Amino acid sequence: MRIDGERRTNLTRKTTTARKPAKKPAAKKKVISVKKAAPKKKAPEPRTTLLSRILDSLDDDKAEGIVTIDLEGRSSLCDTIVIANGRSSRQVASIAEHLARRLKEAGYGRCQVDGASQGDWALIDAGDVIVHVFRPEVRLYYDLEGMWSVEEPARARRATR
Repeated sequence: MRIDGERRTNLTRKTTTARKPAKKPAAKKKVISVKKAAPKKKAPEPRTTLLSRILDSLDDDKAEGIVTIDLEGRSSLCDTIVIANGRSSRQVASIAEHLARRLKEAGYGRCQVDGASQGDWALIDAGDVIVHVFRPEVRLYYDLEGMWSVEEPARARRATR
């Protein structure tokens, strides 16, 4: 049944449908090439060194009396020694375990940890940096700072010339 010429009504389904107007062909759009500005380069993140990560970890765990001794050129064992205190055996052990875990998570691999179970002196071998964590009395007894701070005789001779 036609009501209007444009609408049809279907009485059995009770729906109304309208005629759709014929589609016009879409006009072709001209493609214009526009040079985009080069994306801005992000500033490189500051490179964190192994030594700075170790010092940050010791500071986070409230280690006391942190001393770094540069051994570059003086020893084939490592480039730097870090010496720190823990207030108790439990703190010495936890500082050593936390440091080893943080270095592993940062991608430096597994660090060898020795002596953490006793808690008097823990040694963490991180490759180029060796970390010693002592209880205060044990640190005074072994006096590693005194042993490693002595200059080589050849260096002393060169300095006087």
